[in-house]
Amino acid sequence: MNCCITIVLLLLLQFATSSNNIPDDFTFNGYLKLDGTAQLSSNGLFTLNNSSGKAHAVGHAFYNFPIQFKNSSNSSVISFSTTFVFAIVPAEYLTLSGHGLAFFISPNKDILGYVGSQFLGLFNSSNMGSSSNQILAVELDTIRNPEFNDINDNHVGIDINSLLSIESAPGGYFADQNGAFRNLSLISGDPMQVWVEYDGINRQLNVTMSPINIPKPALPLLSLTKDLSPFLREYMYVGFSSSTGSCLTNHYILGWSFKMNGQAQQIDISRLPKLPRSQQVRDDKHIKRILAIVLPPISFLLLVVLIFGFLFMKRMKKFMEVLEDWEVQYGPHRFGYKDLFIATKGFKDRELLGRGGFGRVYRGVLPISNIQVAVKRVAHDSRQGLREFVAEIATIGRLRHPNLVRLLGYCRRKQELLLVYDYMPNGSLDRFLYGQPKGTLNWMQRFKIIKDVASGLLYLHQQWVQVIIHRDIKASNVLIDDEFNGRLGDFGLAKLCDHGTDPQTSHVAGTLGYIAPELARNGKASTSTDLFAFGVFMLEVVCGRRPVDPRASPEEVILVDWVFECLERGNILEAIDRQLGTEYAVEKAELVLKLGLLCSHAIAAARPSMSNVLQYLEGRAQLPDNLSDVIKSHDFGEASNEKDVQLPTSVTSLTISEPFTSTGR
Repeated sequence: MNCCITIVLLLLLQFATSSNNIPDDFTFNGYLKLDGTAQLSSNGLFTLNNSSGKAHAVGHAFYNFPIQFKNSSNSSVISFSTTFVFAIVPAEYLTLSGHGLAFFISPNKDILGYVGSQFLGLFNSSNMGSSSNQILAVELDTIRNPEFNDINDNHVGIDINSLLSIESAPGGYFADQNGAFRNLSLISGDPMQVWVEYDGINRQLNVTMSPINIPKPALPLLSLTKDLSPFLREYMYVGFSSSTGSCLTNHYILGWSFKMNGQAQQIDISRLPKLPRSQQVRDDKHIKRILAIVLPPISFLLLVVLIFGFLFMKRMKKFMEVLEDWEVQYGPHRFGYKDLFIATKGFKDRELLGRGGFGRVYRGVLPISNIQVAVKRVAHDSRQGLREFVAEIATIGRLRHPNLVRLLGYCRRKQELLLVYDYMPNGSLDRFLYGQPKGTLNWMQRFKIIKDVASGLLYLHQQWVQVIIHRDIKASNVLIDDEFNGRLGDFGLAKLCDHGTDPQTSHVAGTLGYIAPELARNGKASTSTDLFAFGVFMLEVVCGRRPVDPRASPEEVILVDWVFECLERGNILEAIDRQLGTEYAVEKAELVLKLGLLCSHAIAAARPSMSNVLQYLEGRAQLPDNLSDVIKSHDFGEASNEKDVQLPTSVTSLTISEPFTSTGR
């Protein structure tokens, strides 16, 4: 590593600083410490690595003063925001580059034992994953490294103490107009802007990027809900690191601003330094000389290869999957059937996780990446156009929330659809409620799972760019991750509509016991019908029994009716799952039971919104004093009469989704 030097940079001068007054915000201004191949040109162009240097080089740049990231009083990380403009320009080959660059937060300015190449100048093979690193990084990686489980050779990732990214996504951005995903090539040589923002109150880290001629997108590329307090010290340094491999590459930072407890100052794009033209334009004469030497000898061979290739492809065409023109726009979400066949070992029964009304679910390990997934085989419903169905799948695949099971993509083959989800090692919630020994789920775990599902539903109903109606909320569709967080999954029946509009459907879908009375009458799903199913779900989790139990005594067959009867008798806690014994919070248990009855009210207008439900569960709002009168204002027993749920002739179809009898997905 070259000898470290400290220089004073006055770049894009906007305010003066001194060593006696260390600011917590800056805009390419103040003291920076450079080492390795990092350098500054006279026109303000900041270079981490350049093609005139050697291969496997590393460049670092730090803001020279430590910044206070934590409150001294409660040791929590303060909100911060930074934005920078970067460019990665390959020096030898237009489509090949060295490794990428990273913005990072480090406890000191001297990173010991760092290695270049795939380690980006931040770690080495022996300290990867060590909690003593205390490094948070946002990587812009242009090489796919299987040992780090990289998703491709053009991705953005959030790293903590390791290059095994906690969250990652292909380079790109979501357009504001319709939320459509636009790919960006990190090695295109074009300047791009990145925003890294941490909300210290909600403990959420967002990473957004776009070309410099596009305003900041409303939807972030990556969103991670995690408390950073255990990983950062009170005072930390901020900076950039980059490394090259065997291919020489130029890494540039054209502008940078940072702000603690506020929004980083906007970068004036018009004042950014220009990239060196010599690094972007090839020598035409040199290329012509190479072509003159190489082209004649290989022309005949190329022609022969093309002829044989054409004949071979013609022969094999009938065995290949067909990708139609309209499907190209969903390409990033489409898996090859061969890959899924290999991942599930040919869809063998020993890989079967469960089965339901719409298909079977298999565990799989994707080839090359070795990522575990759950693959659901669905027989396509001919009543809905395949193109529209795939469009909805692609839309739902963009959802990012910690309490939703990610839909990673799809595959279609003949009349079959395969949906690929995140794999949840602990399986579904109903496995714990009905298939495990006593005491598997305690009260605190159940209450947290209820809040987790409520948070996911709030995102679907009110916080995403469109309204998503799940239409099949139940215990078997709630998956439990390895930290026992609840995640709502299985979006096979989900419907989308714009905010303020009603979905156009007359197709009743759902599971018996969770279907709202008005949905059975008119076939129109809405956020209110989701609320009804969520209310039944809350009662199911607390009472430890299914919504409909034919083996129970007549007054206990319908769960909602039974809990309502307990309320009428003045002893609503009688309905609590006996497996809990006395190990539960009485006030919260009573709250959940009453809230479950309110959400599953037979009258849709009486049900609260998901935002209100979450406020009640988190104690930020109190249930109305006359709640018992509101709940008792309708005879719940009448809602289950057969005459009230007969489907009129206007309802064209009915879909009943059976719960999985599985160990999880």
